[in-house]
Amino acid sequence: MKTFTLLSTLAALTLSATALAEPPMSFFDLNTQRLDGKPESLSAYKGKVLLVVNTASECGYTPQYKGLEKLHQDYKGKGVEVLGFPSNDFGGQEPGTAKQIAQFCELRFKVTFPMFEKVKTKGEGQSPVYAFLASKHGEPKWNFHKYVVGKDGQVKAAFPSSVEPDSAELKKALDSALKE
Repeated sequence: MKTFTLLSTLAALTLSATALAEPPMSFFDLNTQRLDGKPESLSAYKGKVLLVVNTASECGYTPQYKGLEKLHQDYKGKGVEVLGFPSNDFGGQEPGTAKQIAQFCELRFKVTFPMFEKVKTKGEGQSPVYAFLASKHGEPKWNFHKYVVGKDGQVKAAFPSSVEPDSAELKKALDSALKE
């Protein structure tokens, strides 16, 4: 009986380890934390088109927060959500604490779109969110890199930092994803 129990336990552990090692099938399979530390399942955004952006408070592209907020306001009624993920990966341009980042975003740019915990977007310790995003569309090269995620949870397009939130090419990608 002990041998059977031990084998059953080993089999269960092997299945669990295998399940953990499998990559997520969709962006909506992932979990993360809000900037305030509360856990959130990204399944909450299932059926919406997402614009996922790695942000930083001390970057030359930081004024894009204003355009991202406008895009959020213009598109949220159409089924698009902007999701911000602060990152200190590029030039140490997001050194603040979660509280400092939240205050900066609220006071300086009146950000109302969801902001999540500070993450590593590349290299060792890369967050599962960015591992998924980068798997087919490459890692961000700098702050304010943008990924469009379709209603099916798959990455549809990626844009470098230089593509502004109000650019025609970004809006075209969002509109195209909305039609799918």
